[in-house]
Amino acid sequence: MRLAISRGCPQGGMLSSLLWFLVVDNLLARLSGSGVFIQGYAVCLFAVGKFPNTVSGLKQWALLTAQTRRNEVGLSVNPDKTGLVAFTRKRKLPGFFEPQFFGVKLSFSGSVKYLGVILDSRLTWREHVDVKTRKAHNLLWACRRASGARGLKPKVVHWLYVAIVRPSIYFTSLVWWPGCQTSSAKKRLSKVQRLASLGITGAIRTTPTGAMEALSGLPPLDLVIQGEARSAAHRLWSLGVLVLSSPQSRA
Repeated sequence: MRLAISRGCPQGGMLSSLLWFLVVDNLLARLSGSGVFIQGYAVCLFAVGKFPNTVSGLKQWALLTAQTRRNEVGLSVNPDKTGLVAFTRKRKLPGFFEPQFFGVKLSFSGSVKYLGVILDSRLTWREHVDVKTRKAHNLLWACRRASGARGLKPKVVHWLYVAIVRPSIYFTSLVWWPGCQTSSAKKRLSKVQRLASLGITGAIRTTPTGAMEALSGLPPLDLVIQGEARSAAHRLWSLGVLVLSSPQSRA
């Protein structure tokens, strides 16, 4: 059975990305150099300012510009799915007014998910680490349940963990790797790797995690995350996309 698409673009279509960029490129040009940063893949508006009323004014202007572009091309937008997060350590923002988008006043949220990354208002990355470790833990248990009574061979468990589970944790680690430096984050990451190490080695539950990691050739997970972040930074730096500042220039 074939379905004819009368509007929109099919997800995963070869021309979907190109058609989307043709529509959103004009919006990117309108907002560039105006004090508002915009990311065009999944549209994200980011305004920076010293005073809360200035930031809210920039946000409102950017949303009105996006609303005008939407009316020009006939797109449909759901304002209820639009999140608003203030990235600041201040508890109160005097003078900040909540902007409106298509007649709906946007309310503050403590965090927002963008392209698989959860950004909280203080950029502590605690919620992101919690979600990632919880999903990895559930994935490991699902693999163990699917293996049946006989279980999987140690090599298969090792492959599943290194090739599937672990990459799902350190995805976009270049952004959030500082969040794995706290003792609580290291403890949550260690629990995930301990579960994988038990399946790889077949050791008893009282076996120390460090010993199983040494036998399995698995470095601590927080060190793996830092290593992946360094590799991504070096790759972007070699391509000229990322500029690394020296400690002397930051002083």
